[in-house]
Amino acid sequence: MKRITIISLLLLISFFVHGQKERKYIREGNKAFEKENFQNAEVAYSKALKEPTLQHDASFNIGDALYKQEKYPEALNQFSSLEDIAKKPEQKANVYHNMGNTLLKQKKYKESIEAYKQALRIVPSDMDTKYNLAYAQKMLENEQNQENKQNQNKDQEQQKNEKNEKNQENQQDKKDQQNKKPNQDKKDNQQQQPQQQQLSKEDAERLLKAIANDEKKIQEKVKEKQAKAKHKKTTKEW
Repeated sequence: MKRITIISLLLLISFFVHGQKERKYIREGNKAFEKENFQNAEVAYSKALKEPTLQHDASFNIGDALYKQEKYPEALNQFSSLEDIAKKPEQKANVYHNMGNTLLKQKKYKESIEAYKQALRIVPSDMDTKYNLAYAQKMLENEQNQENKQNQNKDQEQQKNEKNEKNQENQQDKKDQQNKKPNQDKKDNQQQQPQQQQLSKEDAERLLKAIANDEKKIQEKVKEKQAKAKHKKTTKEW
């Protein structure tokens, strides 16, 4: 069994007495796996599938080799195919454990958490699975916090944009009103001015008669003064 800090991989070695040739491929695959030649390990494990008694071990190890090549969708399919093949509780728990690892690598945290829980329902004492479950839960929490922060920033930015747009509209409305008011006053003045300049015919005639009468009275007064002055001048003093 080979494990690493976060992702635990189980390297299974078959001890079946049947299928000597196929068991040889398992051993070759294990050696290639230990040397981190995962592609050769995958090929060797695939050759061991011909022996029925080795199908589970060979299939499981193929999943490990695919995982190490970072072929995560293919590895997940390989482990998923073993859900119904695995007979022993420990084997089934190992399948769910590595399904969880593969989902975790794909950042499918909710699915990986469920896979780890499935493994712990079968083998509750597995500390590696417990550790990986806690790690996946922490990653999910971080992801949700990041999403909430991004949504909050997005909402704040949207509110800021809406406020700016509203302020711009208010400023434009105020500017339009200021531009419109002087024009209105000018128009009103223009309307009032002709009304002030208009004079009826009757009023004009009365005004002319009044001016003529005043002029006549002024002329009469002037003549009267002139007559008095003349009369006074021709009077002889003794």
